[in-house]
Amino acid sequence: MNKLIIGLGSFAFILLIVIVAIKSNKNNSNIIEGEVLYKSSDMLVFKDNNDLIYNIDIDIDELSVGDKVALKYTGILNKNSSNQDISVIAYAKLLNAESEDLSTWNDNGIFSKFYKQAYNKLQTLSIDEKIGQLLIARYPESKEGNKYNLAGYVFYQKDFDDKGKDEVIEMIDSLNDTARIPLFIAVDEEGGRIIRVSSNSKLVETPFKSSKELYDEGGFDLISEDTKKKSDLLSSLHINVNLAPVVDIAENTDSYIYPRTIGYGVEITSKYASTVINASKTNNVSYVLKHFPGYGDSTDTHNDESINNTDYDEIINKNIIPFKSGIDAGAEAVLVSHNTYTSIDDEPASLSSGVHNILKSELKFTGVTITDDLDMGATSDINNKYLNALLAGNDLLIVTDYESAFKEIKKGLTDGDISEDYIDKLVLKVLSWKYYKLLLLENNK
Repeated sequence: MNKLIIGLGSFAFILLIVIVAIKSNKNNSNIIEGEVLYKSSDMLVFKDNNDLIYNIDIDIDELSVGDKVALKYTGILNKNSSNQDISVIAYAKLLNAESEDLSTWNDNGIFSKFYKQAYNKLQTLSIDEKIGQLLIARYPESKEGNKYNLAGYVFYQKDFDDKGKDEVIEMIDSLNDTARIPLFIAVDEEGGRIIRVSSNSKLVETPFKSSKELYDEGGFDLISEDTKKKSDLLSSLHINVNLAPVVDIAENTDSYIYPRTIGYGVEITSKYASTVINASKTNNVSYVLKHFPGYGDSTDTHNDESINNTDYDEIINKNIIPFKSGIDAGAEAVLVSHNTYTSIDDEPASLSSGVHNILKSELKFTGVTITDDLDMGATSDINNKYLNALLAGNDLLIVTDYESAFKEIKKGLTDGDISEDYIDKLVLKVLSWKYYKLLLLENNK
């Protein structure tokens, strides 16, 4: 390889340029700056200065995880796809580039007023505590999870069966009592088929109805009223996150997800999304839009992989529109599905940087991005799924096997497969959400 010391246009410092390949007309080339998040023998995972992530097929021995780099390329860099059809013709290692200063970083996002507090809290955490704040685990019926400093827990129907209100509060508070950082306590209380809490008549007299039942009976006014009732119940039990509403659109009434949707098209589903998010702001329970970028008529990801061949234009112009409506209304979090959308990527959405880039670039989402449970059937056998989920752009990982998740991420840090700087930025977002929700206060532990 030829090594040259030159100045490059707008860069204010000397760059070390290594010519990698010249396969097409340099006059049609472009330059992108960013950071190497991950490197293998044949690929770079590259995050640009807008926090969009690209998987680029290239091997450059001189680059390492954490390096700040400018890439000169030909072809079209598609921010909304993980499959890049480009040729890198040169790269420039930015010799004097410094790590991003999180003490002053601000994207003017939904939690931005709390970034400074979150940064100060971040400085008090060990590596292990930082990793723990990226994981929200299936409730294990023990306090073992707290030794991993988990961000929180997800509870299911069996966790509430036959328990009275005081017993539920004791179950939840006993976890928070030994947690250094207050916990997200989450459930899927959708109504209809999925009722984790309201299935228990000791906690609520009548189970919550599905979104379609509510809409057909009383329109959006009844949906708003129902959301407030849900929030009041969950809050009284010390639950602070509801993994709902389902804002997927399914055309086929026999589809797996259809009974959990409102059952109508884009316009009504979009209004449903904004109605729930607006109504949720009257209480301290956060609601999470799911399952991005829209389940459609996909099969159940709990048991096996699910392949979705929906055209890209349909995903953009139809499936994601309800998510945009909910985000515009102030949604704090979005949950990403495990469906594989072939028009975007050959990986499940939860592991696809292209899917996450759509969320950030098309919908301008600045809140917390959460995976569906990574130990579900669709992703259970994928190697390095926890590390890859972070590299795709998720902030929080829902997991059942939290010990394996913790160890894989820790090993990734130790082996240099992921940088602590990148982990810090993800944890900053999680902590800022906790400050936003007033879970974290200045006098917290």
